[in-house]
Amino acid sequence: MAQQPWASAGQPSSPGPPMPSVAGVRHRFVDLPALRVHVAEAGLDRADRSRPPVVLLHGVPQHWWEWRGVIPELATSHHVICPDLRGAGWTDAPPSGYRRPVLMSDVWDLLDALGQDRVHLVAHDWGALLAFELALARPDRVASLVSISVPHPWQRLTPRMLPLLLRAGYQLPMVTPWLGPRLLSRGEQRLPRRLLTATSTRPEIWTPEVVAAFVDVLRDPARARAVTALYRHFIQPEAARFLGGAHRDARLEQPVRVLVGAQDPLVRPADLDRQVSNAPRLRVVAVEGASHWVVDERPDAVVAVVRETVAAAELR
Repeated sequence: MAQQPWASAGQPSSPGPPMPSVAGVRHRFVDLPALRVHVAEAGLDRADRSRPPVVLLHGVPQHWWEWRGVIPELATSHHVICPDLRGAGWTDAPPSGYRRPVLMSDVWDLLDALGQDRVHLVAHDWGALLAFELALARPDRVASLVSISVPHPWQRLTPRMLPLLLRAGYQLPMVTPWLGPRLLSRGEQRLPRRLLTATSTRPEIWTPEVVAAFVDVLRDPARARAVTALYRHFIQPEAARFLGGAHRDARLEQPVRVLVGAQDPLVRPADLDRQVSNAPRLRVVAVEGASHWVVDERPDAVVAVVRETVAAAELR
């Protein structure tokens, strides 16, 4: 599987808007069997291969740069790997492949191409849904898991959660094939801008430049269509599977941390089951001063929990 040589930080050769940069990050493209994936990496000292590899999986409507506040600090002690997932950022956006088996294969193929047999997963939003599937399917390859802003797969659907589901009505236009891509890519792009800013506890961090770094990529019709396909074929079905108990009998023995913003309007820490017999090392962590966008609003909390979780796995 061919890999492009390292490009200078923030300047890889790729179509679309200019890529935002993070100090110390290097970029490359990895050619998988059916997908060209952009990968941002940091903390890779070629003289020290002992650094634990940590893979960061982004959510919607973001890409690798979601982790800009996490990467520099985490890279001082870990090998940090941030791929753009299928259809996002600077990775290919084919018209199909947005169902669970293909999305999982994308990650396994990428890790194989990078020579990573066992990694620590950190994931936000739909990336966390995918991360749980990866950990449950191949616990031998996932040393630990930090999930951010989604319920864990053993969560029971309770009556007090039903009103919160009504707030997810914003997803309706997202899943509409013609309407969703237009709202995401055309005009003032009010839908993706509102997704990022409407519920944030720190509106000051969403400067025009930061918002543009995420929504400008969606000007590409193929990437806008990818978001719609992702919601239709993975996000909504997967959330239903989780809450419907598809994984109720599955087990995870490795450390699992479920981070939830204390001010998250959709996933409230108080509603999550904190004792899970099938995941004895699972712990729910409420992050004060954060909504759904925990990674952007409290990167310090994310780094602290990742380090603690990796340490717990390494001591086992």
